[in-house]
Amino acid sequence: MKICRWVAVFAATAVLLPSAILSQTDQNQAQPSGALGTAPSSGPMQPSDSSMRETLGAPGLTGRQMADRTFVRMAVEDGIADIALGQLAIQKGGPDVKTLAQTMVDDHTSANKQMAAVADSLGVLLPKKMNKDDQVEFDKLNGLSGKDFDTEYLTFILKAHWKHLHDFYMEASVASDPGLATQVAQALKTMHDHLGMISKVAATDGIALPPRPPRPPRPDGGSPPPPAEH
Repeated sequence: MKICRWVAVFAATAVLLPSAILSQTDQNQAQPSGALGTAPSSGPMQPSDSSMRETLGAPGLTGRQMADRTFVRMAVEDGIADIALGQLAIQKGGPDVKTLAQTMVDDHTSANKQMAAVADSLGVLLPKKMNKDDQVEFDKLNGLSGKDFDTEYLTFILKAHWKHLHDFYMEASVASDPGLATQVAQALKTMHDHLGMISKVAATDGIALPPRPPRPPRPDGGSPPPPAEH
């Protein structure tokens, strides 16, 4: 009896052993190729260094250089609005406003071309249209005519030039790129000239302009921008 049982066990083992070996071989073949002893990762794939750099921005730029890039985009965007509003004023304004608006279009077109050259050297992608607030003002002016149009246009560009004058003055003291610093200095002179022209046209046409608001202090604690003639 014992001999018969051992024969039966041996026969069963002989039948099952090839199946077990074959199963183990299939599992080994299913493992991914790679370094020996390295288990496959069970977590999500990590981004490469290059993709992280693309997400975080261009490598090697300082905070000041990034701020310069942002300023260039803002300056061109504001210039686009000055040009578009000026073109509208050439169509709808009174004689004196038309003359002023043509100067605005010419000067800001030239300034934007010069700033675009700086943008190329800094690798800045420039905006193609005005911002939403300026678009709202454009639509508002487009619905006005006569003295109402002239008053709104002169008031708006006066306030805009006050703001831009301050922004450019701040940038002039910290710009890290020599080409940008040169364009900022030229723009400051042009804006001072524009403020004088705006005041002169308003006085000639009997349009009351708002007083200039207090100038905000400089972030570094220095003196505010010098007063503009207007």
